[in-house]
Amino acid sequence: MTTQPAPRSAARTARTARGVLSCVLLGALALAGATGCGGSAAAPADGRGDAPAARKAAPDAAGAVDLGRRITDYAAGMTADGGYRVPTERERRAIADGVRALLDGDRAAAARRLSGVGYAVHTLVDSGGDGARYAEIADATREGEVRRGWGRIYADLRGGPARWQVQVPHPSADQRTEQLGIGLLRGAPGGVLVLAGAHRAADSGAGPDAADVAHRRDSVFAAVSDALADRRLPAVQVHGFADSSLPDHDVVVSPGSGEAGLPSARRLAAAYRAQGMRVCEVWERYCGRLEGRTNVEGEYAGEAGVPFVHVEHNRRVRDDDGLVAKAVRALVEIAKTWGAGSR
Repeated sequence: MTTQPAPRSAARTARTARGVLSCVLLGALALAGATGCGGSAAAPADGRGDAPAARKAAPDAAGAVDLGRRITDYAAGMTADGGYRVPTERERRAIADGVRALLDGDRAAAARRLSGVGYAVHTLVDSGGDGARYAEIADATREGEVRRGWGRIYADLRGGPARWQVQVPHPSADQRTEQLGIGLLRGAPGGVLVLAGAHRAADSGAGPDAADVAHRRDSVFAAVSDALADRRLPAVQVHGFADSSLPDHDVVVSPGSGEAGLPSARRLAAAYRAQGMRVCEVWERYCGRLEGRTNVEGEYAGEAGVPFVHVEHNRRVRDDDGLVAKAVRALVEIAKTWGAGSR
């Protein structure tokens, strides 16, 4: 007579068999080039498209992460049908205060301010760059990040105070503009990257343009950018335009609505030309609807007398990794002058 196992033992045996079968099946998939047990497929070389959750760049136990891939994955998840919630004044102020505390060197105070609104601060080591350390201020949960769409802030921790900021208000919508922000943050010390967290057309239930942070004062993006302007940090805001909008030019450079950024804008335009790019300078001629005169961050900086430079890049430049690298070299040149104290 065959003895039947006890119910608990039978259940455990079944679970074990299912686990073995799962790994056998996944192992076969891995041989075919798909994700296997504990493995992951390689991300596209140019970082385009949304990566599956298993391939999202996440820090290891020591905080090491490819910062470029991490930000690219984040931007790839922003779509026009994604979520966005307009933050309250208290929420905007808390995150801006958290950034201020971090830049003042008080990480504990920063963490307290941020935790009250569901944000957190982490230190990352960029394994994809030169091993530099950056602080990441971001929503504490993936669910909150997707539903609220308030964005992230990255601050260079290589030593010395923050000297300048780069703003990316339309990642995903202005495709690959986040690559310009990543390259600039890596390329010049003393930077702070302010990155929007939703597609500009994302639905919030508060109007069709609620997530367009370049033209809304009630955003975390504007609150943080303003806080940095209050610290006298000059800014470059990067955008993208369709080739057909201005077919004879690759780049449009503008000092925004103020004049404090004009010397920097002139130097940046010269740096782009040195990289072989065709530049439309708004102080010299009309550049269509690409002049950045109405962006709220530029208006605030202009009123404060802080340099602000608005830069549009055509699709041809943004689609070509080699041209992106040239654009980054021009941006790095101006950021280094800001780091040296020249405005």
